[in-house]
Amino acid sequence: MYFQRRWIVVSNPGLCALISKWLGTDAWIRDIDLIMGLRDHVEDAELQQQWKMVRRVNKIRLAEYIEAMIGVKISPDAMFDVQIKRIHEYKRQLLNILGIIHRYDCIKNMNKSDRRNVVPRVCIIGGKAAPGYEIAKKIIKLCHAVGETINNDPDIGGLLKLVFIPDYNVSVAELVIPGSDLSQHISTAGHEASGTGNMKLLMNGCLLLATVDGSTIEIIEEIGKENMFLFGAKAHEVATLRAKGQARKVPLQFSRVVRKIRDGYFGSEVYFKSLCDSLEGSGDFYLLGNDFASYLEAQAEADKAFVDQERWTKMSILCTAGSGRFSSDRTVGEYAEKTWRIEPCRCPF
Repeated sequence: MYFQRRWIVVSNPGLCALISKWLGTDAWIRDIDLIMGLRDHVEDAELQQQWKMVRRVNKIRLAEYIEAMIGVKISPDAMFDVQIKRIHEYKRQLLNILGIIHRYDCIKNMNKSDRRNVVPRVCIIGGKAAPGYEIAKKIIKLCHAVGETINNDPDIGGLLKLVFIPDYNVSVAELVIPGSDLSQHISTAGHEASGTGNMKLLMNGCLLLATVDGSTIEIIEEIGKENMFLFGAKAHEVATLRAKGQARKVPLQFSRVVRKIRDGYFGSEVYFKSLCDSLEGSGDFYLLGNDFASYLEAQAEADKAFVDQERWTKMSILCTAGSGRFSSDRTVGEYAEKTWRIEPCRCPF
């Protein structure tokens, strides 16, 4: 997956140049462990300012793409909150959408003075569903329906936007990943075998909001949980929670947002009925209701951190500095040494 060469050197040349400048060498492109040297400069105000500028340029580029492709105008000053992956129930794009509905509902019911304290957020979802996967297609439809409502509500203005990236692919990822502030990796614990999208985003200085699942566990070891926003049931708790079935308690906020969908607030209530049914009682196999309150708390922590741009930028730098472990260079090197028992040779070209 040649992470740093594809996802920084090619996709994010501004960040590539900045890293080389502060490390005093571009050797990190070949020896990824050198990227940890950014930790030595994380408190430097000049690096922080330059880091923010590179990220802003990438956000402007992504904003221009979204306006051209989707027709939604977004501000680069907002937090760009992304979830880009295959549409699947266990990956819980639906949890993300329910959280967006809750956020919309809260803003809608605030008075104007309170709205001044809301962190503007652009929620970006991208991914594809298998042709025969009916629930996944309904999740995509719901995303469009919710986005249509929010994006055209004059009461909300620029405080919240929701866009679904059409025909998401690697070329589009090269725009989205460098321009992302926060990335969601929110699979029900125990269902994500590994996951590599979070590694690409981490390397580009994007902060992660995640369950303790898949490769997120290894990322925690590298950058520390204090530089992430973690939530939800742990893998060893899932079976017990499922066994409770109808006895599981869900927060009132969760019931409220599901009811808004069921009652047709976003249209197509008949079409979304089965989707709502899958969220209630023992039908909620992927524990969206159980994790909802914890998810909202993690989102609130992300808002709080984003307001403090110095803190956010330091966290972003530390994400990049701690991403070297996830380069395929390390993986291939370990296989060569421990499994294949071969030694590197100098390229003749």
